[in-house]
Amino acid sequence: MDNLAKLEKRLKRDTARAVIDFNLIEPDDHIMVCLSGGKDSYTLLDMLLHLQRVAPIDFSLTAINLDQKQPDFPEQVLPDYLQNLGVDYQIVEADTFSIVKERIPEGQTTCGLCSRLRRGILYRTATTIGATKIALGHHADDLLETLLLNLFHGGSLKTMPVKLHADNGTNVVIRPLAYCREAMIERYAAAKQYPIIPCNLCGSQPNLQRQAMKAMLQSWEATDPMRIASMLTALGNVKPSHLLDDSLFDFDKNERIAGHDSDGAAKPDSEPGADADSKHGNRTRKGSGQATNTDVVQVHRIDVESITRGWSSRPTQ
Repeated sequence: MDNLAKLEKRLKRDTARAVIDFNLIEPDDHIMVCLSGGKDSYTLLDMLLHLQRVAPIDFSLTAINLDQKQPDFPEQVLPDYLQNLGVDYQIVEADTFSIVKERIPEGQTTCGLCSRLRRGILYRTATTIGATKIALGHHADDLLETLLLNLFHGGSLKTMPVKLHADNGTNVVIRPLAYCREAMIERYAAAKQYPIIPCNLCGSQPNLQRQAMKAMLQSWEATDPMRIASMLTALGNVKPSHLLDDSLFDFDKNERIAGHDSDGAAKPDSEPGADADSKHGNRTRKGSGQATNTDVVQVHRIDVESITRGWSSRPTQ
């Protein structure tokens, strides 16, 4: 078995394990796959397409990309890629780039505002297209980085939830790559030769706390790889009785508190790492999922100002 086949087998296995462990996909789900043009989201789409072929249940996929109007954004890369793949998709236009540049001072982190903009657009799009789940491409390393960010800078023990029921009571966010390691995704993406689209906002910010967390994890893995494996195991092995949160554990009765509603949502840097949005338009394939000559790309434009109104522009790391 060649290296690509081994990588693919491991990623498929880890993705399927997360889907089963957290019941991420259910019969007749319509999953909105957020495609940014980065290695993680391309891999996410590949894994979900594989599951769609082999799973014992039926579910549909629609790929969504948010065109944030960044300078020199290659607008045809994703439509060409998705058309060749024969995947239902929508391209959504929303000029979040100008808003972020206008409101965030030079040299400060743009992630807080940018992620809020994307999240609002993403939720609205899911409602518009009738999606039951929103799939994001965060992987195991993202979860560990977020755990450390919250621990060191947020004063809480939490990470990105693998399955999040949004506060609006409608949207459900899933992260099927939660068990997949970033290094494997990088090697897989390189072997698949995905047409990667760089981000001119996130990629140019060396002062992010998340980058510091990533560097810390990389240094630990270089000296003691089992430390990272142990941290990943710890995320699923929590002992409330051995912590200090009396909203989770009744120390007088020596029992867990039933019905505790944890907020779940990680808030450092940019929580959603996807690009999505919609108003009403797409390139749709019906039936077999194959492209037809009558398919039309409908580009959506969102009133981004309506999403940001009332928000603070103060950036957060």
